[in-house]
Parts: sequence; C-alpha cells; structure tokens
Amino acid sequence: MRKLTLSELGRMNIEQHKQAPKLPVVVVLDNLRSQHNIGSVFRTADAFRLESISLCGITATPPHREIQKTALGATESVLWHYFEKTQEAIITLRGKGYFIVAIEQTVGSIQLDSFKLPETPGIGIVFGNEVSGVDQQIIELVDACVDIPQFGTKHSLNVAVSAGIVIWEIFNKLSDIYPERLQKEPPKN
Repeated sequence: MRKLTLSELGRMNIEQHKQAPKLPVVVVLDNLRSQHNIGSVFRTADAFRLESISLCGITATPPHREIQKTALGATESVLWHYFEKTQEAIITLRGKGYFIVAIEQTVGSIQLDSFKLPETPGIGIVFGNEVSGVDQQIIELVDACVDIPQFGTKHSLNVAVSAGIVIWEIFNKLSDIYPERLQKEPPKN
C-alpha cells in the first residue's frame, strides 16, 4: 500500500470547482469565535461541494490569515456571504424554500442518525458559538434541531468536528438524491 500522489487524486482546480454542480446545502455559522473553526468549515464545505457558507454576526470573514491556516485555500473555492444577523441568513434561505436545521441539544431534538431529510429545494445547517451554542432566538426560527449522539463525559464537540460529522451524514443522505452532482470528474470547460 502507498499514498496516492496529488496527480493521482485527480482534484479539480478552483475554477472547475466553482463550475461544478453543488449539493443544495448552506452552512450557517452563528457567531463563531475561532477563525480556525471557520477555516475548517470552509475546507469541509469544499470537500463535499456544498452550495455556500453564511458567516453571521461576529464570525470572521475571509481574507484572514488565521482562517487560511485551516482553510488551505477553500475560501477561494467556496461561495460565502456575510450577514450582520443570523436571522437574515435564515430569512434568505427560507425565501428559497430551504429546510433549516440547527445543530443543538434541545427538548425534542432529533438524533442525527434518525434525522430524515425533507423534500425541499435545499437545507440550511446552523452551527453555533463555541461556548453558548446556537442562540435561542435562532432555535425558535428553525424547522428542526438535530444533535449528535455522544456517550462520554463531555456534553459537546468542537464546532468544526460537529460540522464534519453532520455534513458527512447529510452528504450520505443526499448522495442518493443527487448522484449527478457528485461526479468526481471536473466539468468540461
């Protein structure tokens, strides 16, 4: 066994990535403090070809050196928007008919492995602040809350880790619905 070389991976360049079909998933970052977490979410969004990221409130925006440390260029390939208030991002997504999910432990939250994707044009996934989580005002606006089953002594995961887990699960659920959007070959220019 050996590692694949970069040329063997057959990755798209930034322009090809921008032109490739995207999964109808928008990640909403609700007041994240850590620029490393923001960069990590950009990198995950790039890896799974998500539609975009909404950066809200105190969440830093590119270009920023600390975001780039973990994004490794994904801020160039992933479409992003800034909203002063997270509510604005949710209103925008709702206007497109998207189903909005907050990743938060709440009364009545659905465990991630049991969450069924609704038939909608897309899905918005809200991740909250590293200390306080998703703001209660935002929870009151979403269609559902989903939590990640955990079995240790801690009650939460790092937001970038949570994003990776949730995006992977949503990706798997959407891959049956949108197989044409998941072609590995770069689009023809």
